[in-house]
Amino acid sequence: MVFGFLKGEFIDVITWLDDTRDTMVWRFERRGNAIKYGAKLTVREGQAAVFVHEGQLADVFGPGMYQLETNNMPIMTTLQHWDHGFDSPFKSEIYFINTTRFNDQKWGTKNPIMCRDPEFGPVRLRAFGTYSMRVADPAVFLREIVGTDGEFTADEISEQIRNVIVQEASQVLAKSNIPVLDMAGNTADLGKVIATAILPKITDYGLSIPEFYIENISLPEEVEKVLDKRTSMGVAGDLNKYMQFNAAEGMAQPGSGVGAMVGAGMAAGMGLNMAAAAGPWGAVPAATSAAAAPPPPPPPAAANVWHVAENGATKGPFGEAELGAMVAAGSLTRATQVWSAGQDGWKPAGDTELAKLFAMVPPPPPPPGA
Repeated sequence: MVFGFLKGEFIDVITWLDDTRDTMVWRFERRGNAIKYGAKLTVREGQAAVFVHEGQLADVFGPGMYQLETNNMPIMTTLQHWDHGFDSPFKSEIYFINTTRFNDQKWGTKNPIMCRDPEFGPVRLRAFGTYSMRVADPAVFLREIVGTDGEFTADEISEQIRNVIVQEASQVLAKSNIPVLDMAGNTADLGKVIATAILPKITDYGLSIPEFYIENISLPEEVEKVLDKRTSMGVAGDLNKYMQFNAAEGMAQPGSGVGAMVGAGMAAGMGLNMAAAAGPWGAVPAATSAAAAPPPPPPPAAANVWHVAENGATKGPFGEAELGAMVAAGSLTRATQVWSAGQDGWKPAGDTELAKLFAMVPPPPPPPGA
């Protein structure tokens, strides 16, 4: 920072060159000297200069070059009763205010926001983003926030603004009634609502928020993992067909026994085509006749696998053989909730095709002596 030079004991040049990126307010250093009548004040673009005289906020100067005389300082002239002019030095504190934008300020929820989702029920959300701020009213900002701080930075106010944003964001998200899965497509609208909600409080600080963004709204990590599994199941579609496809793809791999069997079937089909092309008088080699054997039967369909719900958790998948052992042990009953691919939701085991397992279990033995 470079401030005005001194001439004798009087200051005759007042200016501020800001070489920082985070200073919002800087007090001109008088070093106990008085300001000369007619001194030159230079206020650059993106700045404002506020005069505080004997503890009272006096004149505010926007960008421009001024010669400090009575006609340029109406409020101070009134305070000091300088109606007929003055030509002696005076002592005032001068604060330069940076009125440019302070960009890329961060905000985010420290604790999750509890919301009620129409699909998942109660959920906990986190949100974060960025915003920009600027001093809209230098006098209010100096009076309400800065006080007598000689060098005020953006970090000193960003925490307070972050608290205001999080408070309003929590209420907006909780009352939005937007499903969690649809919030990503509504961040722009939600951001406008939050920006409007924080405006009165930010205005009280003498600030404005030219830009406000929600970068992300996320669920807890464990919930996101469950959603990933659900998405994977949706991509796989019908699990039975998916398993059959994998089995067929494995049989087509060269070098495997099953693959060789499929290759033999293809060779048989080619042999039949060659025989038909040769006609009734064509000689068919013995090897070709041997290859005309019928193709092998298709592989059996993959058996269903089942998931079992127990104490709020799921177990499995289990095959029917494992489920039969569970029925015999008494850990699987007709009322136990089960689910298999293609089934519409969870159902009691006795209402599914597993009912046959209970028919194969003998009733309890009669009591002794019966």
